[in-house]
Amino acid sequence: MGEDLIDGRCGWVGRGKPFYEAYHDYEWGVPVHDDRLHFEMLVLEGMQAGLSWEIVLRKREAIREAFHGFVPEHVAAMEDNALEALAENPDIIRNRMKIRAARTNARVFLDLQREFGAFDSYVWPFVGGAPRIGRWRALSDVPCETTESRTLSKDLKMRGMCFVGPVIIYSYMQACGLVNDHLQGCRCAGT
Repeated sequence: MGEDLIDGRCGWVGRGKPFYEAYHDYEWGVPVHDDRLHFEMLVLEGMQAGLSWEIVLRKREAIREAFHGFVPEHVAAMEDNALEALAENPDIIRNRMKIRAARTNARVFLDLQREFGAFDSYVWPFVGGAPRIGRWRALSDVPCETTESRTLSKDLKMRGMCFVGPVIIYSYMQACGLVNDHLQGCRCAGT
């Protein structure tokens, strides 16, 4: 396993980044059943496209503030001028397409809540209702997409979401604990 594990954690965390260690230890791979947190992770994963997760985590609080605490109703109601103003905010990821996608996705998210009673009720059946456990030995073994992420991505796109390709959705699934890809030997592998 060697470089795949560092200080008892999955090697992607690295060393000397307490915020990254906390994310790994207490969030990544932990099953989410709170709709606001589901929405937050969908927005953040969309923001990550083409960037590193470390950048997103460093800007997370500013993004949370810019998008009204990730309350989907508030994001869905954002006016064009408010979204345009966010593109000038140096504290967040200022990609206009990603910013607009947050509002678009909030509206679809709300539709899914109405249809299924909760987004949580919509998303968990894509993994059979329980986390898929990866049991990977090396970082190179962890897939970047799966059949489940492709199926969920396709359904979200069909419903009108954007920045939800199968790789982004697999990252979301990892972040929200629909899959647990902590490596064997990681302190969080059993959670």
